[in-house]
Amino acid sequence: MARDQNQRGGGRGNRREQEAPEFADRLVAINRVSKTVKGGKRFGFAALVVVGDQKGRVGFGKGKAKEVPEAIRKATEQAKRQMIRVPLREGRTLHHDIEGRHGAGKVVMRTAPTGTGIIAGGPMRAVFEMLGIQDVVAKSIGSQNPYNMIRATIDGLNKESSPRSVAQRRGKKVADILPKRDNAPKVEDAAPETEAAEA
Repeated sequence: MARDQNQRGGGRGNRREQEAPEFADRLVAINRVSKTVKGGKRFGFAALVVVGDQKGRVGFGKGKAKEVPEAIRKATEQAKRQMIRVPLREGRTLHHDIEGRHGAGKVVMRTAPTGTGIIAGGPMRAVFEMLGIQDVVAKSIGSQNPYNMIRATIDGLNKESSPRSVAQRRGKKVADILPKRDNAPKVEDAAPETEAAEA
């Protein structure tokens, strides 16, 4: 029994190892921090990491340690625990324009047509790339602190709603909510011209 449990446990570990590579991570900032103690100063490092699967999930985390790799590892683990899911339109851009705030940081994110690319500053760009967005126009207004910028970006992304979620909330169909694009008027306009030509 114990051997079977160990084997199962090992299987779970292997599964986790297989699942891990699907997440990409990006180191956004690393700071040297110090703690003053009786004998002098103790130096350490603080890392800020953004993690995502590039298919609509993203998260950020921060970690502190005496060595840089350990700080990055801690930040990555925290980021994976705090991931959020964001609905994307056509898998490439946002459904609608949104604003995000955190402290003195404010960001504005707008949808963009195909081929626009990611137009955004450093920390925000990392979030969009890890999220899997291909076309977006974003602007940071206020605090330039990477921690505040990322928190404001995540705050804005949390506010985004897809047509499906809005339809569910209102008890309607998605087709009833989305704007209708009728080509009928153009056909009607074209009909009299053809009749006139025949006459």
